[in-house]
Amino acid sequence: MRKLIGIVAAVLLVAIAAILVLAAMKPDTFRVERTASIKAPPEKIFPLISDFDNWGAWSPYEKKDPNMKRTRSGAANGKGAVYAWDGDKNVGKGRMEIAEASPPSKVSLKLDFERPFEAHNIVNFTMEPKGDATSVTWAMQGPVPYMAKIVHVIFNMDRMVGRDFEAGLANLKTLAEK
Repeated sequence: MRKLIGIVAAVLLVAIAAILVLAAMKPDTFRVERTASIKAPPEKIFPLISDFDNWGAWSPYEKKDPNMKRTRSGAANGKGAVYAWDGDKNVGKGRMEIAEASPPSKVSLKLDFERPFEAHNIVNFTMEPKGDATSVTWAMQGPVPYMAKIVHVIFNMDRMVGRDFEAGLANLKTLAEK
């Protein structure tokens, strides 16, 4: 029995060591990006992104917790507009502020999470006309501290967040193409 316990303990230690080594090899920053083609001009899409009052119609995060508490402050829209939320485990708690709004081509956000983990990221929406459509890119990037690298060994951040971005862009497409 002692031999079995010793073997299990050794395997467990090797697994933990492997995770720690893999985490140390992860990059210090991350980037998640998705792009969609929307058959609408950038001038129609831009206000859907630069005004937080419009996010309820397309953002996938708005539907994850219908009881989420939302607070708006700062400018009504564009640079200086602030949106804070406090929700369940699906959305956590955080705040985003529009740091740049360049009509009709770019909206940049400063995104700060308090819960389920602290994180400080930058989100960029870019809109580029392509014929009768607009190429809309939703990207998020930020630092990855060592503890987050451990999580990234187990969970694929690009796949998890990327699915939400794909859903949000699909919702934005439906709304803008009406």
